[in-house]
Amino acid sequence: MSSVKSDFGTQLYQRINDALDVSFMASKDAPVAVITKKPDIFDWISDGKLALALPVVVYWAYSMFFHVIDTFELCEKYRIHPSEEVQKRNQASRTEVLREVLFQHLIQTVVGLTMLHFDPVPTTGFELLEMWKWRQTLPSFVPSLLIKFVYCYGFSILKIFTGFCIVDSWQYWLHRLMHENKELYKRFHSRHHRLYVPYAYGALYNSPVEGFLLDTLGTGIAALVTKLTHTEQVVLYTFATLKTVDDHCGYALPLDPFQWLFPNNAVYHDIHHQSFGIKSNFSQPFFTLWDTVCRTKFHGFEEYEQKQRRVTIDKYKEFLEKRKIENEERLKNLKKKMS
Repeated sequence: MSSVKSDFGTQLYQRINDALDVSFMASKDAPVAVITKKPDIFDWISDGKLALALPVVVYWAYSMFFHVIDTFELCEKYRIHPSEEVQKRNQASRTEVLREVLFQHLIQTVVGLTMLHFDPVPTTGFELLEMWKWRQTLPSFVPSLLIKFVYCYGFSILKIFTGFCIVDSWQYWLHRLMHENKELYKRFHSRHHRLYVPYAYGALYNSPVEGFLLDTLGTGIAALVTKLTHTEQVVLYTFATLKTVDDHCGYALPLDPFQWLFPNNAVYHDIHHQSFGIKSNFSQPFFTLWDTVCRTKFHGFEEYEQKQRRVTIDKYKEFLEKRKIENEERLKNLKKKMS
C-alpha cells in the first residue's frame, strides 16, 4: 500500500513540475514536434467514448441521489412542491418516464458513436513547439507561465464556455418555437409538459424527435462549431447533463452549487412547467440571457420564489407534525406488544 501511495505522490509531483516547467521557451532552438496519438484519460476507455458514457452515468447517479431524497423524505423543507402533487398532477407514470429516458439515451449514444467514427484520431506532440512560437512573438513582459496556462487551459475554458452559450441559444429558440407553434407543441413538446411537477430522472422525458433535436443535436452542434477535443466534450456534455437534471430535481437545496451559481435554477424552470408560466422562462439550461433580452422572463419571479418558499416551509411543518404523530403511534403499539 505504501508503494502505491509513493508512486501516486511521485506521479503527482512530476505532473505539477511538468505543468510549471517553461524552460523550453527560453531556448533559441525550437522544440522538435514528435506527433503521436494523444493518451486518453483512462487506459480502458477512449476519451471519445467517455464523452458519451459519462453523461449517461452521471444522469442516473445524480437522479438516484434525488430519488433517495424523495423516497426517504430527507429534504422536505426544500421541496418546491409537496410530495403528494407528483402523483396527483403528473400525467405520466414513472415507468413511462423511465422507458422514454432510456430510449433517448440509446438514441444519443448511437448518434454519438456515429459521429465519433468519423472523428480523426486525437494527436499530441506539437504543443511545446506552438508555445515556443508564441513566446517568440509576444512581448517579453508577458510571463511564460501565463502563455502556457492560456495555451493549455485558457483556450479550453473559452471553447467550453462558448459551447455553453451555443447550447443555451439553440435550446431557447427551438424550445420557444415548440411552444409558439401549436402543431409542434401538440405533436412533440407537450409530452415533456405532462410532468407538471418535475423530478430528477424526468429531465429528459421528451418525444424522441424533440430529444434528438433539442439535446443531442444541440450539444453536437456546439461541439462541432467550437471544435472541442474529446476531453473538452467530456466536460461540456457531463456538466450540461448534471445541470439539466438539477433543473428538474424539484428541490431548492441551499448548498446546491447549481442553484446559486446560475440564475436559471430549479425554481426558475419549475415556473415554466406550471400553467401560469408555460409561456415564459424558455431559457435552458444555463443562463437567462435570452429570456431577459426577449422579455419572456416570468414577471415577478423573485416574489414567486419567496411565496413558494413560504408554502414549502408551511408544508414542512405539517410534515414534521405528521411524522411526530406517526412516531407516537408506533411507540404506543410497541409498548402494547411488549406488555
